[in-house]
Amino acid sequence: MIDIKILFLLFLTYSFLGWIMEMIVTLIGDKELVNRGFLIGPYCPIYGTCSVAMILLLRNVTNPLLLFILSIIICSVGEYLTSYLMERIFKARWWDYSNKKFNLNGRICLQNCLAFGILGFLMIKYVNTFILNIYSKLNPNTLNILFYILFVIFITDLIVSFNVIYKIKNMSIKFVHLDNTKEITEKVRSILSKNILPRRLFNAFPNAKILIKNKINDIKIKHSKK
Repeated sequence: MIDIKILFLLFLTYSFLGWIMEMIVTLIGDKELVNRGFLIGPYCPIYGTCSVAMILLLRNVTNPLLLFILSIIICSVGEYLTSYLMERIFKARWWDYSNKKFNLNGRICLQNCLAFGILGFLMIKYVNTFILNIYSKLNPNTLNILFYILFVIFITDLIVSFNVIYKIKNMSIKFVHLDNTKEITEKVRSILSKNILPRRLFNAFPNAKILIKNKINDIKIKHSKK
């Protein structure tokens, strides 16, 4: 059984590598460098979570084809559940693959599933052995210090980031008491221009920004009809 502290370090490592991969994909596709992920730090927890799940469940799987297929299943389930839960909690769709072929409710798509299968295979077969070997050689004191420092940073990031997301979710509530469209427009611009974290989140997830704007526009239309 892998030490829980090492598992956490693996979680952060793969979350960071996932963040780098997302940055590269965005840079190639959109010709723009965007800080992906809904947390402040340089990591995407969905990658870390799926990676740890694969490490625990697939580390003894030796058949290459089976490893590839199981990696697809674990990552696809992880991405689908993350999309569903975030939409239920925050009332916003953070990503949408509806424009891609062979998608399931816009939450996952065949293209990503196949990519995750390949990455999962490479991780379990080659990468994780190398990284796990490095962490396993850390002496207990170094491992404890590293674990607790990174754990506190991550939890703090989690609390702050979720607080920002909830503020975005409840953004429309702040406009209910305003009397006219002009006031609402000025309030929206003020929030997006002065707050770095909401603006970064909108840049990372343009789809969520569109949904929030649609909600605000609905309120503006209702006010204009009064």
